[in-house]
Amino acid sequence: MVRDAGLLAILKSVPVIPVLTVNGPDDAVPLARALVEGGLSVLEVTLRTEGALKAIEAIKHAVPDAILGAGTVLSLSQVEEARSAGSSFLVSPGSTVKLAEAAAHQGIPLLPGVATASEAMAMAEMGHHLLKFFPAEPAGGVAYLKSLSAPLPHLMFCPYLALSNVICVGGSWVTPADAVKAGDWARITALAKDCALLR
Repeated sequence: MVRDAGLLAILKSVPVIPVLTVNGPDDAVPLARALVEGGLSVLEVTLRTEGALKAIEAIKHAVPDAILGAGTVLSLSQVEEARSAGSSFLVSPGSTVKLAEAAAHQGIPLLPGVATASEAMAMAEMGHHLLKFFPAEPAGGVAYLKSLSAPLPHLMFCPYLALSNVICVGGSWVTPADAVKAGDWARITALAKDCALLR
C-alpha cells in the first residue's frame, strides 16, 4: 500500500520547502505571507519551539494559500497535535514503525527521515516511497544519495535538486534569521521568488 500518494502532489508543487522555526504567530504569519507571495506555498514549521503548534494554527487561518507541514515530529502525540493544528503533512528526522503507523492512523502523510538503505527499505515496506535524507551531509551527501538511485529506483528523496531521485529540497536559508528578526518580509519574498525559479 502506498501511503504517500497525496504527499507526492504537495512536494512536486514547489522546488524548495522553507523550513521555519518560529516562536509563535507574531512572526509566523507575516513570514508565511512573504513566502507564499514569493511563490513558495508549501511550508514546514518545525515543532522545536513551544509556540510552533499555535503558529501552524495561525498560518492556517491567516494564509489560506499556504500548505503546511509540521517538521521535527518525534512522538505519537505530536502526530495528532500537528494534524489538529492544521498540518497537511508531517516530516520526521528519523523513522520508526510506531510513528509511521500513528501517521497512517491519523490519515496524514508522513515524510520519514532515513540515513541508510536499510531504513529506506523499511519505510518502503510500509508504503513510504518519498523520504527525507537526513542528516544529508554527515550521512554521505550527494554521492551517497546518488548511489541509492540504482538499487532503489522506486524511491524519491528530499533534499538535493540536482539528482534524478530528488523531488524537492527543504531548507532554512530562505528565511535568514536576521531578516525575520528585522521583519524584512520584502527580502524574504525576494529570496522565495529566486527559489521558486530553481526547477
